[in-house]
Amino acid sequence: MQTVALGVYLTETTHDALWLGLLTVCAWTPALIGAPLGGVIADRVVRQRWIQANNLVMALTASALATAELTHHLTPQLACYLAIVEGLCSSASWAAWQSLLPDLVDRDEVFAAVSLSSAQFNLGRIIGPLLAGVTLAFASPGICFAINAASFVFVVVMFSFVRSAPRPKPTTSIRIWFETKHGVVRAWAVKGCRYPIIGIGTVAFIASPFIALVPAMAIQTLHSGRTGVAWLVAAQGVGAVIGAVTLPGVARRTSRIAVLRASLATVALALALYGCSQTLGFAVASLVLLGGAYVGTLTGLNTAVQLHAPASERSRILSLYTLSLSIFYPLGALVQAAFARAWGVRPVTVCDAVLLALVLGIVTLWRPEFWREIAATPNEPAVLLAD
Repeated sequence: MQTVALGVYLTETTHDALWLGLLTVCAWTPALIGAPLGGVIADRVVRQRWIQANNLVMALTASALATAELTHHLTPQLACYLAIVEGLCSSASWAAWQSLLPDLVDRDEVFAAVSLSSAQFNLGRIIGPLLAGVTLAFASPGICFAINAASFVFVVVMFSFVRSAPRPKPTTSIRIWFETKHGVVRAWAVKGCRYPIIGIGTVAFIASPFIALVPAMAIQTLHSGRTGVAWLVAAQGVGAVIGAVTLPGVARRTSRIAVLRASLATVALALALYGCSQTLGFAVASLVLLGGAYVGTLTGLNTAVQLHAPASERSRILSLYTLSLSIFYPLGALVQAAFARAWGVRPVTVCDAVLLALVLGIVTLWRPEFWREIAATPNEPAVLLAD
């Protein structure tokens, strides 16, 4: 709800797509600090408590955003400042969210667990925009921000009931730089971790910025207003949920790598279709396809890291995965927002599709080991996920 409402607010008040890119930068670049710091802490403390602490701070930032809008004191600059704080806490807790999953399920269910996690996350992309559309029709964006604040409090309560097996307590004092550096060395040494981290950065820079530019596509290009923004965001969520609940079964019948390669190819195709959309209906259909392929891509890359990362450094290595996404997504969003400002959203999106297809072709022809290392089964006696 907050994503849709804030995108609508910025588009309607500034009429400049560049603000969408700037907001994305403010929300994601704090991960430069938050992701590695959160990874180190999550390897040392009870992950559920770390998640609760960060969500409590995010509840306060969302409350401040709601108060500022409802009292008519919100500005684009203030929205960006609050996005920095929220982005710092979000990135600091994300490694704990992800590294908690293998502690709750068996190793041969990690792909399904990651997919289920993606499904519940993307349900928000369906329910949230629909609720935002209804709320914005009768009230201001501030109400959406207030509901978002309440949702963070709900997360704090829910994680009081999450239990996982106890881990050995660290006996050494925390050394953030040393432990972060050690995690980087281990991630680079294990190709099953290194290549997915490089892969998510590439996808984040080329393909992911379509998410940040949805309000501009709906309002300025398709002329469908606030309702169009809600429909497009919800469409991506529908596709993501469909992909999240169906792709684990496909992976079991084929392999993780087959699903990942097909998902990446479909992302390129769906981006091209979305970029060529002339009507809201065609754009919605394209985003359903794109949402499913996109979640298949992220799930495949994330699962590879989950399976290959040594248990003692899992949070730190997953924080590097998050960091790669957090650096290259806002950078790509800012660059593409600048190009969209000059050329329009449609041609930029089509160019993204062509570039992603070229990268896939180059990797397949000249670096086949990229796929082999991601598909490789970790050093376990059991065969995992039909590989």
